[in-house]
Amino acid sequence: MITKTISAPVVALDVMGGDAGLDAVLTAADMASERYPRLRFRLHGPAPRIAEALARMPRLAGRSETVHTDDVVLGTDKPSQALRRSRTSSMGMAIQSVKSGDAHAAVSAGNTGALMALSLFSLRTMAGIDRPALAALLPTLKNDCVVLDLGANTECDAENLVQFSIMGAAFARTVLGLDRPRVGLLNIGEEELKGTEEIKEAAALLRGVADLPMQFEGFVEGDKIGKGDIDVIVTDGFSGNIALKTAEGTARLVTGLLANAFRSSWLSQLGFLLSRGALRALKAHLDPNAHNGAVFLGLNGIVVKSHGSANIQGIANAIGVAHDLVVDNVGDRISHDLADFTAHRPQAAVAAS
Repeated sequence: MITKTISAPVVALDVMGGDAGLDAVLTAADMASERYPRLRFRLHGPAPRIAEALARMPRLAGRSETVHTDDVVLGTDKPSQALRRSRTSSMGMAIQSVKSGDAHAAVSAGNTGALMALSLFSLRTMAGIDRPALAALLPTLKNDCVVLDLGANTECDAENLVQFSIMGAAFARTVLGLDRPRVGLLNIGEEELKGTEEIKEAAALLRGVADLPMQFEGFVEGDKIGKGDIDVIVTDGFSGNIALKTAEGTARLVTGLLANAFRSSWLSQLGFLLSRGALRALKAHLDPNAHNGAVFLGLNGIVVKSHGSANIQGIANAIGVAHDLVVDNVGDRISHDLADFTAHRPQAAVAAS
């Protein structure tokens, strides 16, 4: 992984992944290039189609190089199938660009399982990290919060949860601009005696080191995630994925109930007209495209997963996440914080491990 300060990030873009299509992905890249004037791209996909689209996007064309392939990882492909085409598919080649140093980050809206397998196979985990974790942003009543793991690891021990906490805090310092993010472990209660042994052991380890650039807040229950009092929510991938899908479903439930209520009578429709501004703000706050860009943390390189159904704005936001992580050198942040934790972790925990 490139560790020096990067002033002109290069993003390897899988233009074939996701539901939006090649033209939408390239339009999103063009939008991101306007937002980040020093950003450059390696575009992995069919060269003739890319050239046709770039003819309409001179700004992006001037900042991009194309790496041709017709091979694409489908949403129905198993990770094992994707691994066999790690050097020929647009997704695999984008990750290979990060491994070779030709790009600083890869972005894909393709198959999540395949992207995870290809990323882990090609980039491997950082020194001191046992497993990578999938992290993303969720909206709250206050600011966004970081949640991890969202499905990469269904079972985790205490060391995994501690590593996720360190990685999540580094991610939050980059994407949320916080000096000392508030970190909490997702649990069935806030009391110290509740939860599995793994969660309680992880909490003891995190409480024992006070000098990390984070503020450990202990346990947090699922119904408190949306309050916004915790900046980084840490859990295993099984619970994290359920929490994410529940939050997304709840957001759709709320917007659906509001829509039904406003259609119920002429007075309700009048109320809708009077509250359109507030409803637009609510919709924008809950829009998953505004929070698009999950990250596989803990790898020797940056890989950002865009939601498969993301629109142009959402894909551009995912590219922006990749840009920020490169510029802020999140990998070095994680390595430094992990080394600091290892040097100062409680001696009793060291002896027990």
